[in-house]
Amino acid sequence: MKKANIINLIKYYVENNDSGFRNEAYQIANEFDKLGDYQLSEYIMALLSNASTFIPQINKEDLIFVRKIEVNGDPLPLPEEIKADIVGIVNAAEYGIGVNRFLFQGAPGTGKTETVKHIARILGRDLFMVDFASLIDSKLGQTGKNIAELFNEINSLLTPEKIVILFDEIDALALDRIDSKDLREMGRATTSVLKGLDELNNKTLLIATTNLYKHFDKALVRRFDSIIDFNRYSREDLIDISEIILNHYLSKFKNVARNIRLFKKIISLMEVIPYPGELKNIIKTSLAFSNPNDEYDYLRRLYSVVSTNSRKSLKNLQNHGFTVREIEILTGVSKSQVSRELKE
Repeated sequence: MKKANIINLIKYYVENNDSGFRNEAYQIANEFDKLGDYQLSEYIMALLSNASTFIPQINKEDLIFVRKIEVNGDPLPLPEEIKADIVGIVNAAEYGIGVNRFLFQGAPGTGKTETVKHIARILGRDLFMVDFASLIDSKLGQTGKNIAELFNEINSLLTPEKIVILFDEIDALALDRIDSKDLREMGRATTSVLKGLDELNNKTLLIATTNLYKHFDKALVRRFDSIIDFNRYSREDLIDISEIILNHYLSKFKNVARNIRLFKKIISLMEVIPYPGELKNIIKTSLAFSNPNDEYDYLRRLYSVVSTNSRKSLKNLQNHGFTVREIEILTGVSKSQVSRELKE
């Protein structure tokens, strides 16, 4: 270690320049690592990750492993059971008693990430997402060090009571450490996550999401205060949610007619109604691709997507429960002709 390193450390400490302070400390740790003094290098890294060790407060502009993301105002349609759990999380955050670590598990498209954004919006907090691209490193041992620094970075943020941290798709760091197919390096990474969660500032709200809950390390599961299951959608829930999504997007389009009854009939044709993420894409695309001079074209496009029949046979449409007027909308054939052909 050079004299310049010591001078810089003192300088950055006095200036409360956390970014400079940390970078200088890491340079020192790296120098010891290159010299073969691995124990001292690890010790410096451990000090930086220890909540009891002084770490200058950092500004959001200096973040390395997390980035701020904007929360939009899109509707968040959820089943009542999940809504009740979300209200509980909001209440727990406002009580500030240390119930602050939550895991959202469920299939893709169930609304896990969007719900985190919604929670941040309700609480009036800034939302920061972990940048896994910068966190995971191919160099042996570096990922664990990065995770330690990640939690140091989180705990050093100003006003932790105004922050939500999102570990979106934490699966890469949370697989079972005893899985024979799992690399030892990722096992060590999971251990680093465990330590970081234990030392998390209890005013900071942390939410992780996963699609692979059954493969989660059990010790990691126990670190979360509550596990929220996002697979609790009934068929009726999804039909109602599709209507909410449609109404949201219809407000953005001109010269488009509303026919909620027909819309819900079309959605009901699906043997398995997809989760909200996919529903949103189907509905949005049907509207975006529709002819601006045809107020019902989006319904025809939607029918083409969800129907298993490639041809709009009048008899098939009737068998699906569509009225003569609805068949006219979906086919462009006049009501009188529809009636005549169906009678024949």
